[in-house]
Amino acid sequence: MENQITINGIKINYKTTGEGQDVLLLHGWGCSLEIWKTLQGQLEKKFRVTSIDFPGFGKSDEPKEVWGVEEYTRNTEQLIEKLGLKNPVLIGHSFGGRVSILLSSRNEYVKKVILTDSAGVKPQNTKISVSRVFSKMKKLSTKIIGEKMTEKLVKPFANSLASEDYKNASGMMKEILKKVVDEDLQSEMPKIKASTLLIWGEKDTATPVSDAQIMERLIPDSGLVVFPGCTHYSFLENPNYYYTIVENFLNA
Repeated sequence: MENQITINGIKINYKTTGEGQDVLLLHGWGCSLEIWKTLQGQLEKKFRVTSIDFPGFGKSDEPKEVWGVEEYTRNTEQLIEKLGLKNPVLIGHSFGGRVSILLSSRNEYVKKVILTDSAGVKPQNTKISVSRVFSKMKKLSTKIIGEKMTEKLVKPFANSLASEDYKNASGMMKEILKKVVDEDLQSEMPKIKASTLLIWGEKDTATPVSDAQIMERLIPDSGLVVFPGCTHYSFLENPNYYYTIVENFLNA
């Protein structure tokens, strides 16, 4: 059963099931707690599992201003405190991995972290910042072919560079996405004292295995498992293998 809690005027949707050691599931950009349905159903047999809708996703309210990873992390820290989660294990996918990295880097109550196809290493090339791309192209193109032809020819091209996450976001969430995608968390990774498991899809193109290798090098107590043939959603593509590895790590 899903419930709501209000933090600083923002309603957060969450679901808690099971009993035992606390596990907190943090979803990726454009998703919701529903993406964890299978894993939560497995983990709840041995753990108390909480999944949340980040602000701006699922059934939670949007932030009232442009947030970065810091604001999302502070919100999650307050949620942990309000829900009374004790030494929660963090399992973060993609954007949820960003929050997991920052949260565990400064809170010693986090003893274990599982980063799954996690973001956090700034990409060399990004399709997100469409407004910046279009702005630069528009200025140059307007001087050469005029404003009307620029709108007709250049804007569709700039839009084609946008990721699906960007295209599907609301105005506020577009601005947030543009901010968080440029945040590089490599400087925070060496501060993580928690035992950290990295699980990656071999063919992940959104956050490639090279990102995981950087994280493994920077996070002191970490290890990497690569799922053959899987992409950015390794935990959905091979759920049984994923659960087995996660359970062994949590029970160790």
